[in-house]
Amino acid sequence: MSGEVRHIATQVHGRYLVEAPASVPEGTKVPLLVGFHGYGETAEKHMAELRKIPGAGQWALCAVQALHPFYNRTGEVIAGWMTRQDRELAIADNIRYVAAVIADLQRTLPVDDRLVVLGFSQGAAMAYRAAAGSGHPCRGVVVLGGDVPPEVDSQDLAGFPPVLLGRGSSEEWYDAAKMEHDVELLQKKGIDVRPVVFTGGHEWTNEFRAAAGEFLREVFQAAS
Repeated sequence: MSGEVRHIATQVHGRYLVEAPASVPEGTKVPLLVGFHGYGETAEKHMAELRKIPGAGQWALCAVQALHPFYNRTGEVIAGWMTRQDRELAIADNIRYVAAVIADLQRTLPVDDRLVVLGFSQGAAMAYRAAAGSGHPCRGVVVLGGDVPPEVDSQDLAGFPPVLLGRGSSEEWYDAAKMEHDVELLQKKGIDVRPVVFTGGHEWTNEFRAAAGEFLREVFQAAS
């Protein structure tokens, strides 16, 4: 008797953190920044990084936690977006998840159509996927230390928003060759891509935060 692998769809619950600007005049709408953390991180850690971006206090902030939690060696609950196993199914699940999160934020918060998605490390792929496939038009994509996922490479990206693409000068995983490949790929698809190489490694730095803050300022000042 031979075995077989089967799959079945089921409902799971994701978690995400939300912070609105401290004071918003009644009737005023604000832009929305939705972020995706790196492998083995949490929504709390990512939200702490979003807060450090200059001008972030003027935005509604959301840090989305990956659907696949696990324990690290100290017993802390962390999460990852996917593995090689059943990758295509995980991608579809994640896109539906992100689309539902953004829809909920747009329904419950005083936000307008100035939506920017941001991803660090493994979360960079999620930012690209959200912009390309969530069904929610974006004004910008910010990615740090992560590459364009292969399935997005094969999509028609007409109308894709500008991309701020960052890597540290001593970064070993997302190296110069990978960044050059992604810049060329995005440019060939007619996308406004803005590469930033800063002093540092696979990490957030004040230099990159400043670049991200300037990028968000452009979107913030655009008419909604």
